[in-house]
Amino acid sequence: MVPLVPHRDLVVVGASAGGVEALRTLAASLPESFPAALAVVLHVSPYGGSALPAILSRAGPLPARHVEHGEAVKPGQVYIAPPDFHLIVHDGHFALSRGPRENGHRPAADVLFRTAARSLGSRVVGVVLSGALDDGTAGLAAIRERGGVTVVQDPAEATYPAMPASAKAHVPVDHVVTTKEMASLLVRLCTEEVEATAPNASSLLRKEAAVAAFDNGEPGPEPAGSPAGFSCPDCNGVLYEIRAGDLFRYRCRVGHAWSAESLLAQQSLALESALWMALRSLEEKAELSRQLAERASARGSKLSGDRFRSAADEAMHAAALLREMLESGAGFAPTGPHAS
Repeated sequence: MVPLVPHRDLVVVGASAGGVEALRTLAASLPESFPAALAVVLHVSPYGGSALPAILSRAGPLPARHVEHGEAVKPGQVYIAPPDFHLIVHDGHFALSRGPRENGHRPAADVLFRTAARSLGSRVVGVVLSGALDDGTAGLAAIRERGGVTVVQDPAEATYPAMPASAKAHVPVDHVVTTKEMASLLVRLCTEEVEATAPNASSLLRKEAAVAAFDNGEPGPEPAGSPAGFSCPDCNGVLYEIRAGDLFRYRCRVGHAWSAESLLAQQSLALESALWMALRSLEEKAELSRQLAERASARGSKLSGDRFRSAADEAMHAAALLREMLESGAGFAPTGPHAS
């Protein structure tokens, strides 16, 4: 006979743009007797505080607060990742880490999902809410790999549908529901008995889960995958490609991780930054050339004056072309179904 545990006891939630409203709706609908813990990652600025605990505490009956390092996971609580810290699940406890960013974020949903899956297996429910790009997709796949349940907000309802749409496109999701339907679904899922055993965590899952705790002073594990021919936007190190079905991801030696779309978006930002620097350099070159032309003319040196004026005109022409490109966004605006 397969041993049973009482129920699923941890719900992990990832959200980004548009996620506060979805989280507020969910918190307002959960009962005071909710039998599981709710752990939340919302992409927020690393500078300043977060009002999310107060917002969710006011919205519903469950108390919400930022996680403290080392505290035990307890039911009936809403635990929120504080700004600039990854939220990690390990052996029935939470940990906070300033390990490498994933998809440009810390906290990142993928880190929470992946470590919860490694630690608790089939006792985890993963939820992806409104947000841009695709954080949470790889983590939701890890939850499914370990026998957990996967849930996404209906993309048609989400303010920013990219995150739930990406998860739905790449992971065989168990439930696609609106936020109003989600609370009753979670109550049902968290009162069902589940198998105590779960599929073994793959070596890739164990390795990637360990990377998030990088701040323990030990070097990270060797990167998985093969060199991709791209550099990491965060550290300029070599990126290694990780492939799982049609899902492509990248990770560098020190642990920064990128989905394909997040990497493209970051490359687009880097390209735009480079173009602005080039524009500044061209305008400075034009101005210096004009000054040199004036000084040469004042000395009666016509040939030098003409040469410097020609250089100024060429620099201003190139600068005008760059301004046109920057205004149109051509060549560096993120594209694709999840770029919103």
